[in-house]
Amino acid sequence: MTIPKAAVAAAIAQLFTRDGVMLDVRQASTDDEALLEAFFDDVSAEDRRFRFLAASTHIGHGQLVPLTDVDHWRTESYLAFEQQHGTLVASAMLACDARMDTGEIAVSVRTAYRGRGVGWAMLDLLAQEAEKRGLKRVISIEDRDNHAAIELEREKGFVAHGMEDDPHLVMLEKRFD
Repeated sequence: MTIPKAAVAAAIAQLFTRDGVMLDVRQASTDDEALLEAFFDDVSAEDRRFRFLAASTHIGHGQLVPLTDVDHWRTESYLAFEQQHGTLVASAMLACDARMDTGEIAVSVRTAYRGRGVGWAMLDLLAQEAEKRGLKRVISIEDRDNHAAIELEREKGFVAHGMEDDPHLVMLEKRFD
């Protein structure tokens, strides 16, 4: 789904990926539910499963509300648009615990933009935002089969830990000192 340039005007950051893709990033709002619904319909089934840790053919209202109805401090949701065409290419989220000690992050990238540095750029943005909020660490919960995300997060300084409750998941952690 392509977004009118006016909707991208509220960009909070412009990011360049290693592949030269220029992204306009803005905070998500409740008005973005239909946009995110269409985005997740266009993400591969495997990527949807990795993002939501459950098999789903469609991401609906119940799963989208936490991505759009956020307080913009403890929880923030970002949308990244490819600047040239205005296409939504990534969704990223930072959700902090009540003590503002730990934040959980998640990133989804449109299939056609995978491998072009979009995830890399969004992880950098999430880390910067976590540090601005004074968090001590960020974590990401990944399916062990999500090798691309695990490798990317390790390249960005995350350390992998097993999950005792679920051998199919791995927690990756990045500390800020």
